[in-house]
Amino acid sequence: MKILIVNKFLYPNGGSETYIFRLGEYLKSVGHEVQYFGMEHEGRCVSNNLELYTGNMDFHGGSKLKQLTYPLKTIYSKEAKKKISAVLRDFQPDVVHINNFNYQLTPSIIYAANDYRKKFNPNLKIIYTAHDYQLLCPNHMFFDMNGEICEKCINGDFKNCTKNNCIHSSKAKSIIGTTEATLYKRLKTYKYIDKIICPSNFMKEKMDANPLFRDKTVAIHNFIDELDVPKCEKQDYVLYFGRFSKEKGVNLLLEAKDINFICAGKGDLEKELSNAPNITNLGFKSGYELRELIAKAKCSVYPSIWYENCPYSVMESIMLGTPVIGANLGGLPELIEDGKTGLLFESGNVDELRKAIEKMQDDSFADRLHRNCLKKSFISIEQYYEELIKIYTQQEVIK
Repeated sequence: MKILIVNKFLYPNGGSETYIFRLGEYLKSVGHEVQYFGMEHEGRCVSNNLELYTGNMDFHGGSKLKQLTYPLKTIYSKEAKKKISAVLRDFQPDVVHINNFNYQLTPSIIYAANDYRKKFNPNLKIIYTAHDYQLLCPNHMFFDMNGEICEKCINGDFKNCTKNNCIHSSKAKSIIGTTEATLYKRLKTYKYIDKIICPSNFMKEKMDANPLFRDKTVAIHNFIDELDVPKCEKQDYVLYFGRFSKEKGVNLLLEAKDINFICAGKGDLEKELSNAPNITNLGFKSGYELRELIAKAKCSVYPSIWYENCPYSVMESIMLGTPVIGANLGGLPELIEDGKTGLLFESGNVDELRKAIEKMQDDSFADRLHRNCLKKSFISIEQYYEELIKIYTQQEVIK
């Protein structure tokens, strides 16, 4: 089969990129042809034969003239539609597998794929892996400007986003997000997607709240390869690794002033964490250095205050033998077996976080969880492929 993988970032940037690169690599290894479409960037590491990509949109830099054109381009991109249409005609795929597309690519790519299907290949499958809640919430996170869970837009009443300045606490950005979500709801653009892959049962339940998506969704947890566990002794530290941002709940680490944390990562709250007396910030880590840091930790913490989906970092920690203390929210309880591979606590509750960390100070308890983690396995790329190929080949086309 020929598969065109679409994602706005074509360089290592986050979980969705980890997903598309490994998936594309595996698809090629079992005989499929794979090409990519997305945004040009100096770090781009995958390609298509025509070397066609949209221009790099830098929302935090670039000329003021360019930034003035962004509001319209983030709603509908003529450039993206024109370029992906050329790639489609050249590559002639059997499947267009869409991932993150908002802002830089826009739903214009869905129209391009459907146009190609109507004109050239009526059997083309349009598949979407939902890495966030973009189709249900204009800021993609069910998270308002006050840092609280918000589902006011789940029924399609997207004006709440503008009313509450949900996107970066900006009225202008929230208006753009509201306009985009409302426009594509009225146009019923997402009816052209044949199947929506939800990486957690929790996300599937949220997606199924919308009648348009209910018959399209399937829940398949993200895959993860077996990890080489570094040979090292456990040390007595609590680790947080990942993005330093509000929705990740890192403010809870600042509140727990009596507990010392080792942190590895980067993000908007880096300065606050670096200046906190109870936090040692090692900066961004990756590869073997990060795996060793995880494997040595007594436990890791994942204190998110938004609806996490299926984060790789939780699976990585457990597979490296390190129990996870995670918020009992979103898709996290599907990954963490409470009392077996970690502990769950009420999201945002610093006292419960403290109690969970104190419980891990019992060496016999911590060792039992450590051994349980080493026995734990998540879905492999091979198992994931078995489910994915059914989606690629057996579903009916939505006209």
